[in-house]
Amino acid sequence: MDPQHDARFAGLPQRPGKIVAVHVSYASRADQRGKRPATPSYFFKPSSSVAASGAEIVRPRGTELLAFEGEVALVIGEPARWVSADQAWAHVAWVTAANDFGLYDLRANDKGSNVRSKGGDGFTPIGQTLINAADIDPAALRLRTWVNGELVQDDTTGGLIFPLAQFVADLSQHFTLETGDVILTGTPAGSTVVAPGDLVEVEVDAPDTGQSSGRLQTRVVQGEGPSFDPALGSLPAVDDEQRIAAWGSEEAAGLPAAAGADESAARPALTPEVRAKLMDCPVAGLSQQLRKLGFNNVSIDGVRALPGSGKIVGTARTLRFVASREDLFKSHGGGYNAQKRAFDAIGEGEVMVIEARGDATAGTLGDVLALRARSNGAAGIITDGAVRDHDAVAAAGIPVYSSGAHPAVLGRRHVPWDHDLTISCGGTTVQPGDIIVADADGAIVLPPALVEEVVDAVLDKEAEDAWVADRISEGEPIKGLFPMNQQWRERYEAERAGGQSAGATTAGTKDGTEDGTGGSAG
Repeated sequence: MDPQHDARFAGLPQRPGKIVAVHVSYASRADQRGKRPATPSYFFKPSSSVAASGAEIVRPRGTELLAFEGEVALVIGEPARWVSADQAWAHVAWVTAANDFGLYDLRANDKGSNVRSKGGDGFTPIGQTLINAADIDPAALRLRTWVNGELVQDDTTGGLIFPLAQFVADLSQHFTLETGDVILTGTPAGSTVVAPGDLVEVEVDAPDTGQSSGRLQTRVVQGEGPSFDPALGSLPAVDDEQRIAAWGSEEAAGLPAAAGADESAARPALTPEVRAKLMDCPVAGLSQQLRKLGFNNVSIDGVRALPGSGKIVGTARTLRFVASREDLFKSHGGGYNAQKRAFDAIGEGEVMVIEARGDATAGTLGDVLALRARSNGAAGIITDGAVRDHDAVAAAGIPVYSSGAHPAVLGRRHVPWDHDLTISCGGTTVQPGDIIVADADGAIVLPPALVEEVVDAVLDKEAEDAWVADRISEGEPIKGLFPMNQQWRERYEAERAGGQSAGATTAGTKDGTEDGTGGSAG
């Protein structure tokens, strides 16, 4: 238990061979980010990033988004390989506090690895005191974080999506957890950005036993050393997406809410009843009714259904591609980019609408993304760009409408830029929450506030047109019937009021005399 001479590891029994960190594990953090993981996921941190309580963490020159994450750290006692969840906790010797600092300025170009954004010297303070794991209930630990004396994180391991022992058992399926290895078990809601001069403190305790790690203290200081060399690697880069992720919300980052977010939240939901009605409404009929209301710019032009694609009815989610530029594709095209985030986030009954500027000379969608949308229960995908892996996408089991097919990958023409914002697709504007309907005639956007009015008008017109079609099939002339003159209108209204089926009667004889049902020809 005596620490090694290296002061960095004073809070641990020895220098860890490896540090494994969990991405998202607390329900409060997952809900803050809008998506709960189905299974744990991990990344590695180097042991050189460990620091003891009382150490300083340096925010490098030219960066702004250094964020803390108070966490429970597990220290492995007995090596674990292929252990069950029931056996796993016996392989944990100690529990203590940790702070999983991250520099979000470097996050995008790490492409999910977190090597630079979380691997810097001093970025993993651990300590100060070890708690014997055998003496505590792993489901009853409390985790608290303070910044400059203000409590900013307060949660318990009862709020974990996955129990602590599951991390040990899961990781042991893939490699041996060795004595002294550390598992950082994720952070709850409340993580945010800190600045030079701030003091961050993290404590883990077991309230039922009174045992505590003590407060792990870290002071943030401004780096005065050399700047990053662009000749050696990519430089720090910050955009609104990284600011929001680091601060925890648009409001905390001092940014306006995402475009369309307030409007979307206020819009009526696409209820099952309205959805069912829309399935019976042809796009041509919807277009006609919208034109009567003065809406002429609501069609998504130039898109056609892939073979086997059926009708689409759903609520819009949006994804925007900008024209490719080499430096922008380097910063935004790789890793967990906007395209991948959008398809991971799409939900049941939603339609992914993609702005590709009508450029069909590179793919905007492949079979993997189509399968992801299908597995999430999405209602369909519409892009004014091209589809790659055409046959595989067509066979993916989800309706897809596109401007064509192309073998080239995304980066030839497009940079995935942002999602869930107002876009232009096929010459019309689409906002998150708009209602999308597509069939063999094309695709159309319905303003949510008008959908019930429009759908009822379309169904009324469809019933009327079906009645007229029956009369034409019976040999009636078009003149006076389509559109209906007063006599035919009276006959139609009388039959509808009487509840008779559209094809059960005839409106009149060919010579215009009354028949036995009381109607007259026009």
